[in-house]
Amino acid sequence: METIYGCLERITYYNEETNFIVARLQEKGKRGLTTIVGNLAGLNPGEYLKLTGRWVHDKKFGPQFRVEQYEIVLPSTVHGIRKYLGSGLIKGIGPEMARRIVKEFGLATLDVIEKSPAELARVDGIGPKRIAMIAQAWAEQREIKDIMVFLQGHGVGAAHAAKIYKQYGKAAVETVRQNPYRLAADIHGIGFVTADRIARNLGIDPNSVVRAEEGLLYVLNELMNAGHVYYPREPLLDKGAEMLGVERKIVQEALDRLSTDRRVVVEQDAVYLTPFYVAEAQLAKRLLALRGDGNAARRVHMAQALGWVEKDLGVRLADRQKEAVALAVQGKVVIITGGPGTGKTTIIKSVVRILRALGLKVLLAAPTGRAAKRVWESTGYEAKTIHRLLEFSPQKGGFQKNQEFPLEADAIIVDEASMIDTILMYHLVKAVPVRATLILVGDINQLPSVGPGNVLRDLIDSGQFPVVTLTEIFRQSRTSRIVVNAHRINRGEFPDIRQPPPGVVSDFYFIEEEDPEKAVAKIKRLCLERVPKRFGLHPVRDIQVLTPMHRGVTGVENLNAELQSLLNPGENAVARGHRLFKNGDKVMQIVNNYEKEVFNGDIGWITAVNRENQELEVEFEGRSVKYVFSELDELVPAYAVSVHKSQGSEYPAVIMPVMTQHFMLLQRNLVYTGITRGKQLVILIGSKKALAMAIKNDKPQKRYTRLRERLVAPHGD
Repeated sequence: METIYGCLERITYYNEETNFIVARLQEKGKRGLTTIVGNLAGLNPGEYLKLTGRWVHDKKFGPQFRVEQYEIVLPSTVHGIRKYLGSGLIKGIGPEMARRIVKEFGLATLDVIEKSPAELARVDGIGPKRIAMIAQAWAEQREIKDIMVFLQGHGVGAAHAAKIYKQYGKAAVETVRQNPYRLAADIHGIGFVTADRIARNLGIDPNSVVRAEEGLLYVLNELMNAGHVYYPREPLLDKGAEMLGVERKIVQEALDRLSTDRRVVVEQDAVYLTPFYVAEAQLAKRLLALRGDGNAARRVHMAQALGWVEKDLGVRLADRQKEAVALAVQGKVVIITGGPGTGKTTIIKSVVRILRALGLKVLLAAPTGRAAKRVWESTGYEAKTIHRLLEFSPQKGGFQKNQEFPLEADAIIVDEASMIDTILMYHLVKAVPVRATLILVGDINQLPSVGPGNVLRDLIDSGQFPVVTLTEIFRQSRTSRIVVNAHRINRGEFPDIRQPPPGVVSDFYFIEEEDPEKAVAKIKRLCLERVPKRFGLHPVRDIQVLTPMHRGVTGVENLNAELQSLLNPGENAVARGHRLFKNGDKVMQIVNNYEKEVFNGDIGWITAVNRENQELEVEFEGRSVKYVFSELDELVPAYAVSVHKSQGSEYPAVIMPVMTQHFMLLQRNLVYTGITRGKQLVILIGSKKALAMAIKNDKPQKRYTRLRERLVAPHGD
């Protein structure tokens, strides 16, 4: 075994699942860069490392240092100290401030910061406030380093150590020692596997029931993340035993204990995490109560109302639209579903105009900020996200609007209802006054919600609520090949992919390319040159690349790396793992952050990178949100996003690869959802075979939910 020292210059490859890193190190005393490889989770460029391992020779990449153990150490040269301080690791010190401090104190710089921070006042631009910030940040870094010494042997790196410190403070090590499984529940980015590895190293018996309980909860949470509201008991026990590597009887005992403690609910053969059981059961009960309050139904002369609203809006409503408007005005729980170009927006505008003319209060909402903004722009009426409508408050804990404090409204219209998962729908319905009308508008043929459940589909399939299905494409939309092809795909027909005649501009194109590498090259050229030049669209703001997969050449991660380097090539980047964040980047939030009021799937733009304060500023729908560097695992670049994450959004232009490599995920509703995100232009790139496979596959993955059954035969919950 050998030991080398050096400064981490950059990370060239990072595998999130295994924490395997390939990086370049400026080794002490050497001119060139050294390639290091190994399981080095959480390291950041600018850190100085002591690495123990051995040299290997890779046939393709040459000599590499394979790391067995590592330790973050303080630099010992003036250049190293300046680079270390300027890397953004110490809040309050950026590259320029680091240069000034090191110029003043030289090799004594780090001693001054640790032992005599008041002396920093000798440096131009440093006052008492900044001194206090630097001193506190330095002390926190020392404590975080102590935590890291404890954690790094278990594969938990610097970024997670900072989060663990933020969560538990000085009690971090003791908390982890007592119950390492808390990490999986409390810290985003640390899953059960890492927590379990720590537990095993701390001597927790792999056959203990406590471990099996935590493992089962982990498996259930993963299944909920896959869209299930519950999971059948026997397959769950099998999955738990396999994942934990223990006998089935231990997992059975763990399930019994979880049920006794009400951490899960076992109903016949269905196992629920308790919050999901409560949400599904109470959602069904509340919906039936809303429907059943027939006294609140309005008596309106509909023929007169429809004639008036047609004149007022200057439109002619089709028969099915009139049916939808009448049901919405006079009903209690009403569902309106249809594809693009079928007149859903006109129906919403008509319903709002009639109800307001009757002196009634109407609220409009949608699941995401982008969807709410689109409703507002298309109808002219203010719309809020469901979270804002229900007044979510992290300080007070949860939604402030509920059964005790309901919404003040006579009617609530919710667009993009196919996106709403079981938990959110439960909270929404709880806050709807019994006297009010709930109108759900959506496209049932899109992908189901990202969160657990298949709510809109279950409500329709239950047969308990009036449903209007819009199928007629209106004249102004019939000229759009996007709309026409979306409906063809929805019917199981192959889209019209003929090239338009010379000189004719279409809104739908298919580019045949079966080689993934060549497809990526064409996507890059489309984004940078062809689409902006021909259609006058901005390469980043107006064009969204959508893809079915995360991995692979045409997956989200590779496309983002390629497009970021092409469309935002600046070198000044903050690195977190293998991801880079630069000023001007398009980014997406990937977890719900209630304190910031930013939610899974929200897209924003990095407007500032402040290395001194270790913060990024991201603009979401005109609102600026700050992220400290340790929170950057909540963001990912969004030049390319998955089709699932695009739900509820519309983009001027969509470019989507459809390759045979995606066969595991190729489904009709996925391609349909992707195509219907494009407003002015859709370009598919791939093979006709892959597109045909997707259209033929109309069997979406089953989601385990009992909402439909509860609506049809109430359980009395």
